[in-house]
Amino acid sequence: MTSTSDPRALRAELENLTTEAFRPDLAEIDRLPTLDIARLMNAEDATVPAAVAERLPQIAAAIDAVAERMARGGRLVYAGAGTAGRLGVLDASECPPTFDTAPGQVVGLIAGGPQAMVTSVEGAEDSARLARGDLDGLALTPADTVVGVSASGRTPYAVAAVRHARRLGALTVGLACNPGSPLAAAAEHGIEIVVGPELLTGSTRLKAGTAQKLVLNMLSTITMIRLGKTYGNLMVDVRASNEKLRARSRRIVALATGAGDAEIERALTATGGEVKNAILALLAGVDGPTAARLLEESGGHLRAALASADG
Repeated sequence: MTSTSDPRALRAELENLTTEAFRPDLAEIDRLPTLDIARLMNAEDATVPAAVAERLPQIAAAIDAVAERMARGGRLVYAGAGTAGRLGVLDASECPPTFDTAPGQVVGLIAGGPQAMVTSVEGAEDSARLARGDLDGLALTPADTVVGVSASGRTPYAVAAVRHARRLGALTVGLACNPGSPLAAAAEHGIEIVVGPELLTGSTRLKAGTAQKLVLNMLSTITMIRLGKTYGNLMVDVRASNEKLRARSRRIVALATGAGDAEIERALTATGGEVKNAILALLAGVDGPTAARLLEESGGHLRAALASADG
């Protein structure tokens, strides 16, 4: 990877990236009516799902590998800089309320630390040492997974994170938006979503950012499905931490069981508000402690617990 200390070499490197390419056909975009610009942008965004679709086999293979390790107690760690880092932190932060993941089970690392979520931290994305230090702070194990995220696929922080994690025996995934990227090459599972040049030259928070968001959604959501965090398409491990989520919990129990409001309230009370346990109690006709035991014995998989109760 070319050193960022040589401006001319870096400029030449960036000019070869599809995400940095200049589009002469959009050189007059600032002179167009607002509605025309919006149509252009919308049309560009519409191409992203197709680019993701081309890499679904690689995405699925990565998810299966991540889920296998997380089932053994491993963690899912995202590492990136700038927009890519923020997207990783966002995805990680949404796992506890959505899937009731344990603290530290899904982690988002951003170059420069928490302050980089809202402001640029000078030189952070270029620091391989910082990436190694951030990962060492987590005491990685071979059961863990590190997903390096970088639109260019050459960001030193993301590439170094993946290389360091791999040396430590962790599973590694490299998510980039350029072909032939150092990041994908460094990882066991390289995923390159090639979305092409941006509407604004080099603004990879646009199509590249959207592509990364879609893939990160898949990685976390489908992994959680594989781990038994859902029942069908219901979020049965949702953490009811506010009134909206408490109402959602009751609705999920209703959808899964067809029970009436009074039954649902009794079941949730008997199971300490645990949605999955309440569903099992209602469908299997067991009490709260029995539901908890059956779920523990089935590794948290509701369908398996129901089968055990029926057997």
